[in-house]
Amino acid sequence: MNVADYMQTLGQQARTASRAMARASTNDKNRALIAIAKEISEQRDALRAANAEDMARGQENGLDAALLDRLELTDGRIDTMIEGLHQVAALPDPVGEITDMKYRPSGIQIGKMRVPLGVIGIIYESRPNVTIEAASLCLKSGNAAILRGGSEAIASNKALAACISRGLESAGLPAACVQVVETTDREAVGQMITMPEYVDVIVPRGGKGLIERISRDARVTVIKHLDGICHVYIDREADRSKAINIAINSKTHRYGTCNTMETLLVHADIAESILPELAEAYEQLGVELRGCEQSRAIVSDMVVATEEDWHAEYLAPILAVKVVRDVDEAIEHINAYGSHHTDSIISENYTLARRFLTEVDSSSVMVNASTRFADGFEYGLGAEIGISTDKIHARGPVGLDGLTSQKYVVLGNGEIRK
Repeated sequence: MNVADYMQTLGQQARTASRAMARASTNDKNRALIAIAKEISEQRDALRAANAEDMARGQENGLDAALLDRLELTDGRIDTMIEGLHQVAALPDPVGEITDMKYRPSGIQIGKMRVPLGVIGIIYESRPNVTIEAASLCLKSGNAAILRGGSEAIASNKALAACISRGLESAGLPAACVQVVETTDREAVGQMITMPEYVDVIVPRGGKGLIERISRDARVTVIKHLDGICHVYIDREADRSKAINIAINSKTHRYGTCNTMETLLVHADIAESILPELAEAYEQLGVELRGCEQSRAIVSDMVVATEEDWHAEYLAPILAVKVVRDVDEAIEHINAYGSHHTDSIISENYTLARRFLTEVDSSSVMVNASTRFADGFEYGLGAEIGISTDKIHARGPVGLDGLTSQKYVVLGNGEIRK
């Protein structure tokens, strides 16, 4: 079977399975999640053997140490997958929830019911544990899923797919509720993102190049974010201790995440007093600072910042620093150079903070908190399938609710329109 026919078959099977998922009860879905966890536990040796194939092939193909680390399925990571399945099973089921019921003068009742999206296609790289994360969230939200992992993890993903299939069947759900694409041909991605008759939503998880390609070529709705160019603005009315702790944590807690601060903005009135202390702390942590002219006048050993630095997502121990005259310039800079991901203001001025919350056009906007909190788990969503910077449907961390939609429901008792 050629790739186009293969993907059409997966799509047809997923569409049929999505109808079974829409009928599935919360108990059905939870039984499936627990059964998958049991299969993974029992098949631990087989999973490690399959992963060893991927690791050996990756080393032969010259994958760097960071990619090999993401690819490896250690015992700890297998335990985390099992625990994650149990955690998702314990989450409230959003499907079928009816809200906003109200009577109309005609006598009818109108409300909204939360329903699955249908079929979700997820495209990701390297990490085989994403296979289980994605499968569990799609299942709990009542969706069928087509999962296309990276070619470097094909053996691991096939082994995980077998666990998922057996777990679904033991819970009385069709195995096609979650299908893992078993070809490494890149044409499979092109086919998946152009099958709106079978796939309702695409969620890409990977590098900017992958997401740009999918956003450009897809005929299916895409939930995504491209960059994580996040800012912290320290206002002149900031609490100094809070400002320093948040600025350090936002940048150095982890360098390679999309919610890591990449540009620090500091009000001109306090720049001379706070920047030297921050610069010393960053130096001790090995962070290179790239500053504007005013910043460098205060901390002379900063590297000269260029226009490209304001657009940069470093994902590394590098930080751009800019002195701004007031909150207006901070907001203007963030909206011009940011990626609409996550931005934070440090200020004790509530009125000013409210302005920042209102005027900064990002999916997460914070007051006196680290940008590193922009995460589904930290937001109490239990888990997330990704982060969206789009304005339609889901925005910010996408959890179970983000994998559902709402439809109007009308309850009547024989009313007719006059």
